[in-house]
Amino acid sequence: MLQTIAKPPLTIRLCQPRGFCAGVDRAIQIVVLALKKYGAPVYVRHEIVHNRYVVEGLQNLGAVFIEELNEIPDEHHDAPVVFSAHGVPKSVPADAVARNLFYLDATCPLVSKVHKQAMRHQRKGRHVLLIGHAGHPEVIGTMGQLDEGAVTLIETEADVRNFTPADPAALGFVTQTTLSVEDTAGILKALQEKFPAMEAPAAESICYATTNRQDAVKETAPGSDLYLVVGAPNSSNSRRLVEVAERAGAKMSLLVQRASEIPWNDIGGIATLGLSAGASAPEIIVDEIINAFRERFEVNVELAITATETEEFPVMRVLRDVELTPADMAFVNGNG
Repeated sequence: MLQTIAKPPLTIRLCQPRGFCAGVDRAIQIVVLALKKYGAPVYVRHEIVHNRYVVEGLQNLGAVFIEELNEIPDEHHDAPVVFSAHGVPKSVPADAVARNLFYLDATCPLVSKVHKQAMRHQRKGRHVLLIGHAGHPEVIGTMGQLDEGAVTLIETEADVRNFTPADPAALGFVTQTTLSVEDTAGILKALQEKFPAMEAPAAESICYATTNRQDAVKETAPGSDLYLVVGAPNSSNSRRLVEVAERAGAKMSLLVQRASEIPWNDIGGIATLGLSAGASAPEIIVDEIINAFRERFEVNVELAITATETEEFPVMRVLRDVELTPADMAFVNGNG
């Protein structure tokens, strides 16, 4: 007679909110709507959001991802090109116009707000300090809104100590939207102490979704034997969630893109798992990971609700006459 081996118990603390934010939802929706309205191919400059599952899903629908506009073949110059949710330097739409391309700008409205804040500082005669990470598409896009030399990137408190402005009384700052609140606070404190006349942006730069997801992780990390964040290695907000979990008390914190990346042999005997997802990670992968744990553990899922998000960002007017099927909406919402 075969004896059934009991699975060890596991409590999963599942964060809510998690996963797609309104800006990501809008960007994916723009690509899907463009494909339905104009047909394939629809070109997308850079990954529309930092998630391979989403990118590959859109490729299967007919999207073609490029890094520069000169990659669009001459015979497809009448095809739409979509700019990613991270935003682009102002030189990119200017290049599209020069090439007579039809473009759709899927920049997150909250990133566009940071662009406007930076430009407002410049109009007021201030040198702009951008707190962010070098090389991130959002940082490149924000710096590219202003003239060369008008923005200084500040990544660390050491950068603050080493920065000497032409006029300490004429400074203004903005931040990348996806930063850790704690890291930004430390840099900002150092800036304010060194440059007390520095002007703040008209509104908070770190977006609501980043803050909400970090708050949820802080709530669920203490006492967690393992904390998993679903997200891509090039997703800034996802990497920050891993750091937040470690600082908040998780014994171990890891970033995974799919269930196949979970290092089962390394995680040992765990009783409590924290689980969240970055703003560009679809819910279908969260479900996949929970099911992977169900195969190995007797799972009890505890939903940790720390905020309710109701934000919705409408797509541009030219796409509002297109209707999405339930299958389309499932993909846009990360469930398909």
